[in-house]
Parts: sequence; structure tokens; C-alpha cells
Amino acid sequence: MKYTSLNQYLQERFGTKVYKLSLDGGFTCPNRDGKLDNRGCIFCSKGGSGDFAEDREKPIPEQIELAKNRVSKKIKNGKYIAYFQAFTNTYAPVERLRKLYTQAINHKDVVALSIGTRPDCLDDDIIALLEELNKIKPIFVELGLQTTNEETAKYIRRGYTLNVYDRAVDSLHKIGINVVTHIIIGLPGESKEDMLESVKYVCEKTDGIKLQLLHILKGTDLEQEYNAKKFEALSLDEYCDIICDCLKIIPKNIVIHRLTGDGAKKDLVAPLWSADKKNVLNTLNKRINEI
Repeated sequence: MKYTSLNQYLQERFGTKVYKLSLDGGFTCPNRDGKLDNRGCIFCSKGGSGDFAEDREKPIPEQIELAKNRVSKKIKNGKYIAYFQAFTNTYAPVERLRKLYTQAINHKDVVALSIGTRPDCLDDDIIALLEELNKIKPIFVELGLQTTNEETAKYIRRGYTLNVYDRAVDSLHKIGINVVTHIIIGLPGESKEDMLESVKYVCEKTDGIKLQLLHILKGTDLEQEYNAKKFEALSLDEYCDIICDCLKIIPKNIVIHRLTGDGAKKDLVAPLWSADKKNVLNTLNKRINEI
């Protein structure tokens, strides 16, 4: 089965191999600093989902160079997307955001910015800044929706309702921003139908989608739920079945940025099969080709 992969999309758009560099702008999150909660989302690691990002203590230009060196064996003479990944990357005063984003966007090898954030952290000043920067180089905004099921959203402590996501997407599209939506596959209590409903819903709104396997990581509240046997992690076969069903309903115009994901091995509690990334991708690709 053919689908529009991120590699294919970036190659066509920029005319060369493009690799994402994971950066850490030193942000926090309203789910951690007490504005909404101080515990974070139930699944979120201490690194704020930026466990593979560079050192937040280093300036952005230095982080970019370090990240380039890290992937130098994978890409030759290509270009890069500066990816602000850890925590909520629009959760700061707009002038601080302007400084960090400008440092990244002005790098000669950076062709675009990708900004991971929450739909409830995009006020008018930030939207205006993104519109300004999008005229310099393309901006991708990645929204951590995870699910459209409101009961699941409460359970994972997402901290906002679905209509907040809807409004954020509308605001971003009005200024020409490319929106990427994150969906987690395997959240506790969700059926396959629930997961497919989330995918179907966002495909009517988003430009790109990330399908992320639920990882249970050390030190999270989700680990406590898992150890108490309140839910089971997906098997590789179950995950492949769900991904194949997702691909059947994702339109070709939606760019698939990710079909899975891997947590830091030192923190991974379950599912342990996900640590063998090569086997996961090979198994997934084999199943997809059989559709």
C-alpha cells in the first residue's frame, strides 16, 4: 500500500534529503508548572518527550551544530529542519520565542522550523509571530492531541478539550501554517475503533499526522498504572494490525510523519519489543506491503 511519507514529502518540497534536528529551547509545560497541573501528562517522561533532543543549556546555534554532527553519517549534503521538541515550545513570552526561533531559522542549513506544542498555548501574539516567521522559511506546528476521546483525554491529564484543538488548527491554517497532529496508539481503555476514530477525525483537519506507539516509561504515572496491571501494552502484531487499518483511512494528501516511535531504552518499561527498532520497522513494512 502506498502512502505519503515524510521523506517523500520533504524530498519533493525541498529538492534534497532533509533531516530533523531535535532541539531543546528550555521550556516547561502548563501541565507541569502548576498552571493546569504539576504532574504532567500521565505518559510523559521527565524529558518532556524530548529525550533525544540536545542539551537545553547550550545556545540554539550550538545545539544545531551538535545535532548535525550526530546525524552526519545518515545525511550528506542535505538540509535540516530545526525541531523544537521538548516540552511545550510556545509556552513562553513572545520575545523569548522570537529570539530562539530566529536563531534557528537564520541558520544557513536550516530550511524550516518544526515546533511541538499544545493547542492551548497559541495565543494571538504567538500566532502573529508564527505568521511573521512563516514568511521567512516554512513553519510546521506539531500539536499533541493524542486522542479525540474526551474520557481518555481526562485520564491522561491532557488538560484541554477537543474544541481547543479545532480552534488552534483553524488559527494556524488561516496564516498558512502546516499542522501536524500527534495521535497515540494503545492508550489505556481505548479500543481499536476509538483509535481509528481519532485518526479519521484529525484527517479532516490536519496536514500531517504522527502515529505514536504508547510507551510506558520509568518514572511516569503510567508506569504505576501498568505495574498495577490496570492495562496491557500492545503486542507487535496488534500494533501492526492497527497501523494497517489506520493507513486504509488516511487520505493520500495527509503526510504521515511517523508510523511508530521509540522511547529511550534506559527508561523503557513496556512494550519491550519496541526497543528493536529495525525489527519493528521491517515487520511494519512487510505488513503494509501486504495490504
